[in-house]
Amino acid sequence: MAFAFPDGLAPEAYPLAWLVGRWSGAGVIKYPDIPEAAFVQDVTFDHDGGPYLRYESTIRLPAADDESEPTVWSTETGYWRVAPEPFEGIGEGQTSLEVLLADPAGRVSVYLGVIGNGRVDLGSDFIARTGTGADVTASKRMYGLVEGRLLWAWDLAAFGKPLQNYASAELDRVTE
Repeated sequence: MAFAFPDGLAPEAYPLAWLVGRWSGAGVIKYPDIPEAAFVQDVTFDHDGGPYLRYESTIRLPAADDESEPTVWSTETGYWRVAPEPFEGIGEGQTSLEVLLADPAGRVSVYLGVIGNGRVDLGSDFIARTGTGADVTASKRMYGLVEGRLLWAWDLAAFGKPLQNYASAELDRVTE
């Protein structure tokens, strides 16, 4: 099946076009002092015609029994956009990317990175938190399109720990 740009997508967002849609799948959280846990995740990349994508993610831990609802572990919302000017030193076939994410636990993160050849690499440029927000000092994320699936990994430096894997997942595109 040939790829088609989503209707109404701004040309500035074309490098992000393969992300547009709903994705759902499973992953695992594993970090020091946090018990390892499987999760399910729903991610939506959509647009309103502006030169960016809107992003929403919800991670839920499965219910302890068949009668309970899954527990929301985290949510994020934000915006992904192609940088107006290329960053210094980006590789052939890559486009500079800026990402702004916020979560209700009291943190806002700005990521800079690159997108190209079905892969996204992001590193935190700035992380701000409220007085009660989690103490996260650095973060990296990688997203890749592998055989039609969206795979991602998230590394964190948090709670006095060095940068290391925090979560990863494999998501399938949800067709309406």
